Amino acid sequence: MTTQEHDASVYEEVQRSSEFQELKRRFRRWTFPMTVAFLVWYLLYVVLSGWARDFMAIELLGNINVALVFGLLQFVSTFWIAWAYARHAEKKLDPIADKLRHEVEEKTR
Repeated sequence: MTTQEHDASVYEEVQRSSEFQELKRRFRRWTFPMTVAFLVWYLLYVVLSGWARDFMAIELLGNINVALVFGLLQFVSTFWIAWAYARHAEKKLDPIADKLRHEVEEKTR
């Protein structure tokens, strides 16, 4: 068996492992709903901007209107999601990924 074939079999073995499947499950369980939530939030902003102009034009404070606040909240939500994902990954994903990485490194030496 060549080195490439051996390495490929190690990676296939890892992919079949319950730990790898758990890693994928945890990743998807957080990422998919958050992606949907963000896209709905973004599309709400776009739809309101296009079809609810009167609502978006309501001035809240001086020249600051609802559209500006919603636009700025897009940035806030993006940074919050990035921060929340980093925390999720650190607590739930990284320990499993590190363990799998060490196992692969040992088997492919």
